[in-house]
Amino acid sequence: MKKNRAPLPRLKTGTALVDTHCHLDMNRYADPDEVIRSAARNGVTRIVTVGIDSVSSDAAAALARRHPGVFATVGLHPHNAGDATEETFAYLARLAQAPANKIVGYGEIGLDFARNYAPRQAQINTFHRQLEIAREIGLPIIIHDRDAHEETMEILNQHAPFKAGGVMHCFSGDTELARRVLDLGLYISIPGIVTFNRSETLQQVAREIPLDRMVLETDGPFLAPVPWRGKTNLPEYLLYTAQKIAELRGISLEEVAGQTSRNAEQLFNLDSTGVPA
Repeated sequence: MKKNRAPLPRLKTGTALVDTHCHLDMNRYADPDEVIRSAARNGVTRIVTVGIDSVSSDAAAALARRHPGVFATVGLHPHNAGDATEETFAYLARLAQAPANKIVGYGEIGLDFARNYAPRQAQINTFHRQLEIAREIGLPIIIHDRDAHEETMEILNQHAPFKAGGVMHCFSGDTELARRVLDLGLYISIPGIVTFNRSETLQQVAREIPLDRMVLETDGPFLAPVPWRGKTNLPEYLLYTAQKIAELRGISLEEVAGQTSRNAEQLFNLDSTGVPA
């Protein structure tokens, strides 16, 4: 017998969510245009689609040009750091500086010592270089940190302060690490992992950090929340994440949606009126 899934939470009229980190160009989304429209129908009216290399950054920009409520980022993911060249960085910078592309952030960039798809030194070198570029062109940073907390924080401290701001994407640390991230002036992004039964540490972070320093993300198509865990993650599933945070904090879904959306607007300088076509 199939297990019934919890219905999608519903936002009251006039409230909406921002998915601050999704990969709409990935091929698990057979029809990204319909994914965007479905998200808007369910109250996720703005999406930041994130680049991980030159090709995906270009694709993200194309989606942003096509949909008023979609915004893009550029960057070279640590998995791809071994392919980094100055030509790559120059291309990403050109993409970022073309106004029509609606580029609102630089990333995702950082370190991933869980997979080590690229040599660690290449990851470190590429991280430093991209932090420099983000500063030069005045974009907030989107940080990927997996099994590399201390190394990531050491590099961030070397480059601080971050005038344009930034966010620790898909936060995976404890409340002490969260405090250190917040002390750098960065936001913390909470993914659907917070809905998992054994995510007590992340749940504590979501409960305790200031709500005005939190943004939400799907990291779609990955990391779908309960009750869709293991399936393709859709931007509209951000509602499950927001509902879980509301429960953890003892506040309404609309309060979570309203504050995290204002945070996303401030972080990425988003147009508050854009609605996906």
